[in-house]
Amino acid sequence: MHNKAPKLLMLAMRVTILLTLTVIVLGAYTRLSDAGLGCPDWPGCYGKITVPSNTLAVNEANIQFPERALEAEKAWIEMIHRYFAGSLGLLIFVVVAWCIKKNITSVELPLLISATVIFQALLGMWTVTLKLMPVVVMAHLMGGFTLLSLLCLLYCRLSQFQSRFGDATYTSSLKAWALCGLLIVVGQILLGGWTSSNYAALVCTQLPICEGNWVSYLDFKNAFDFAQHGHDNYEFGVLDYPARLTIHVMHRIGAIVATLTVLMVAYQLWKFGKGPQQKLSVVVVIVLFTQITLGISNVWFHLPIFVAVMHNLVAAMLLISMVVTNFVVWQPKPSEYLVKNNVLQGGNHGQ
Repeated sequence: MHNKAPKLLMLAMRVTILLTLTVIVLGAYTRLSDAGLGCPDWPGCYGKITVPSNTLAVNEANIQFPERALEAEKAWIEMIHRYFAGSLGLLIFVVVAWCIKKNITSVELPLLISATVIFQALLGMWTVTLKLMPVVVMAHLMGGFTLLSLLCLLYCRLSQFQSRFGDATYTSSLKAWALCGLLIVVGQILLGGWTSSNYAALVCTQLPICEGNWVSYLDFKNAFDFAQHGHDNYEFGVLDYPARLTIHVMHRIGAIVATLTVLMVAYQLWKFGKGPQQKLSVVVVIVLFTQITLGISNVWFHLPIFVAVMHNLVAAMLLISMVVTNFVVWQPKPSEYLVKNNVLQGGNHGQ
């Protein structure tokens, strides 16, 4: 038997999700402002828990790390991201312990969230120690999005979110499209992470795909070589123009595929013909077109940092919308859920 989630826990969950979005935004800003190696060590900064500031400390830092002179602004961007990420990790462990101790939900999801936090911390360390190796940077980005998705899933479970959508039976077509939409959005986020981590965002400056005879430059072999051996530092990218162009073009094509798929999911929800499902459909469409507008603006205005950061944030919101949609259509009907719970409770009382 699972207990009802207390209001304070639900508040803590909302704060945790907002803090996760904040950390994703700070991570994007750190990456886009080229501050990923602002501190060349981990978890501190030039061996300190804050950025060295006085002349003696700065000189010591530069002697200790002669390959990277201290740039205070970039170092602070990186450390603020770490402080927020560390605070988020601690808050998540409190929420997880609360859920498990009070038997509010089954332990599998809280434990998976804990494991994701630990692995995400390791990816943060490897991002620095492996000098922005693209596959690690992309995995770190995806780890943040995964953590956000799992926390939203836990929140939906604790708040019994599916009860807001009535005792509906969803068609296999809607379920299939919802799952397809989620997988394609995840794939598109991975492509976006790979584009960003290989510094390929400004390779194509025209719409809709790229300028010139771009087809003749395509180089899939090097574009998706995840190992990229033989480099000591990956800052500003190590790939040649054809490989970067290929990555960027695939992200553009992925955006078209994702748009069409998510629109089909929204259409299927709207066609369902009930208020809550149609509201969810409208939310999905609004988030999708906001993301398309930001993506076009990135190209048109040559990647202004505010727009690029917002592109990351709205990608996270689009992912949440797909996670919530799948939660709604794949969960058992509220009446079935209650019957199942009553059976479990009856079994517990009879023991």
